[in-house]
Amino acid sequence: RFGDKTRAFLRVQDGCDSYCSYCIVPFTRGPSRSLPADEVVRQAAIFADAGHREIVVTGIHLGHYGRDLVGGPDLTGLLDRLSAALPDMRYRISSLEPIEIGEQLLMLIASRPNLLPHLHIPLQSGDDEILSRMNRRYTTARFAEVIALCRRHLPDAAIGIDILVGFPGETEDRFQRTRTFVEGLDCTYLHVFPYSDRPGTEASSFRGKVAKPEKAKRVAELMALGERKKIAFYRRQLGRILPLLVESERSEGGLLKGYTDNYIPVQFAGPDSLMDRVVMVELQQLNRTTVLGEVRER
Repeated sequence: RFGDKTRAFLRVQDGCDSYCSYCIVPFTRGPSRSLPADEVVRQAAIFADAGHREIVVTGIHLGHYGRDLVGGPDLTGLLDRLSAALPDMRYRISSLEPIEIGEQLLMLIASRPNLLPHLHIPLQSGDDEILSRMNRRYTTARFAEVIALCRRHLPDAAIGIDILVGFPGETEDRFQRTRTFVEGLDCTYLHVFPYSDRPGTEASSFRGKVAKPEKAKRVAELMALGERKKIAFYRRQLGRILPLLVESERSEGGLLKGYTDNYIPVQFAGPDSLMDRVVMVELQQLNRTTVLGEVRER
């Protein structure tokens, strides 16, 4: 299904029961449903036999994995089983809600070399009133606690954050509150999206719509902030020697390329024989948004 790609995607959960006020997914995809653990492990083994070296574990609401399975594992239990069953396979976790990230999960990731230190956590807004109107189930204070918990257990992890800009009622003051809050978070990168109405959702009937040009300006401001955070994270990692999965295609400049365990794009010289292998690479210098490195161990 994923051809000669080094990375495969394994959806273990579908549907959502959360009903965020802006989201149509619960109406179109139905309630949360989980793939039984035996089937998940079987599919992962198929990907391994096909030559994939890394699997991204995905779901519409991944943190709800297992809630509909009688006697089945939760997400932490599933990752425990997967990482033990196929120890040579690397696993990334897609997106997890902040209230579904706890110490047990983080301790497991820290203890298993094939559970990669990379988390993606949707924030959506840094204003508590907007979060309430979105029907998100946490406050900014709770979100900050989760990020701090992640950093205690995974100090060098990549932590990505989603933000939805221009939600109805997001005044300039509320947007600036979001910007200030995000600026103070120890995160790695931002995914920023402008709000748009989805017919049939609660938010589509809300007043206080933000004009399209204003949404575009706010998106650009947060994307610039995200770029600064990403570059700062890359700089902090320079000098380290990290595992990296070499991709099956070279960069435009003819260098080998890949992502470190903590999701840093690195380019470096080397033979084709290193493709689809995990190598140790020293991160030496930053070239715009790409790190240049050198293989230290094969």
